[in-house]
Amino acid sequence: MINKLEIREMTADHIDGVMIVENLSFKIPWSRQAFVDEITANDMAVYFVALCEGQVIGYGGMWKILNEGHITNIAVHPEFRRCGAASGIIETILETSGEKGVKSLTLEVRKSNIAAQSLYKKYGFKPEGTRKGYYSDTGEDALIMWKNGI
Repeated sequence: MINKLEIREMTADHIDGVMIVENLSFKIPWSRQAFVDEITANDMAVYFVALCEGQVIGYGGMWKILNEGHITNIAVHPEFRRCGAASGIIETILETSGEKGVKSLTLEVRKSNIAAQSLYKKYGFKPEGTRKGYYSDTGEDALIMWKNGI
């Protein structure tokens, strides 16, 4: 665990740090504008950052669509992985989902990302299907996971 880990709602002030984590985490990263649009113009979206001593070390977000939620992304800076940041983000998303009337949450995860799958299973997500060739960078399949009864 990280000392002094804070989870806060993402603001424009966090975008520079989010972009560092994004670029270190994904071969095809979201653009800066995509994150700005998510937090300023998408009424369905809510995003959080994990902070350690004021530095963005991770982030995650979800869309609320009626009574369902879709976790769009969760990423943690490589130097801070396996330190509790992703768990803090997931716990905050689950808490926020309940407050917003979300009854079930879904997400996609690379079939090869066993560590992430294990983390999601820890929080009650279950594999429910596959999206063939979902990831455009490699053509890898995505495992679709759901958590019901939020």
